[in-house]
Amino acid sequence: MEDFDIGIRLKAMRSASKLSQRQLAEQAGVPHAQISNIEKNKISPSIATLRKVLGGMGVSMADFFEPERQLKPGPYFSADELVDLTSRVAINPGVSGAGLEILRQIGDARLHNLQILHEVYEPGADTGESMLQHASSEGGYVVEGELALNVGDQFRILTAGEAYLFDSRIPHRFRNLSDRRTVVVSACTPPYL
Repeated sequence: MEDFDIGIRLKAMRSASKLSQRQLAEQAGVPHAQISNIEKNKISPSIATLRKVLGGMGVSMADFFEPERQLKPGPYFSADELVDLTSRVAINPGVSGAGLEILRQIGDARLHNLQILHEVYEPGADTGESMLQHASSEGGYVVEGELALNVGDQFRILTAGEAYLFDSRIPHRFRNLSDRRTVVVSACTPPYL
């Protein structure tokens, strides 16, 4: 897979939207320096931060990472037809090879008003200290490994065969605290990413 340059893509989309870094930062509710550092690839943003920045331009994660791809309507999808929403974004870039999170979407989530994801969390992967929060409901099933999940003030480590379902308006965070890979199949409606 060819490397995806988040900084170059963000700068191109911001420029196409005719926004300065400062204007985008204000619209996204993030510090101005954060936009600059992302565009210069000085920092690798968490999923939550990137979604917040993209929200300032009204851009979804799917559009950010797969702008040219025509999504197949289904009903069947091969492994290479899943939409890579993260292009292997490093969540904890300080540790070589650790902290990788891969999110692959099945089909056109907006068309069906349902987002189904195949998620892979390598050891150390973390959606970020800034808790996720969005107007959806989501659930998932742990296929392999262990998934640490915070939902509001509740915390639990789910193992293979266990599942979750909650109102996504409650702040939440996903992490792999183990030394093994974690695989989850999840669904969210309406689509979040």
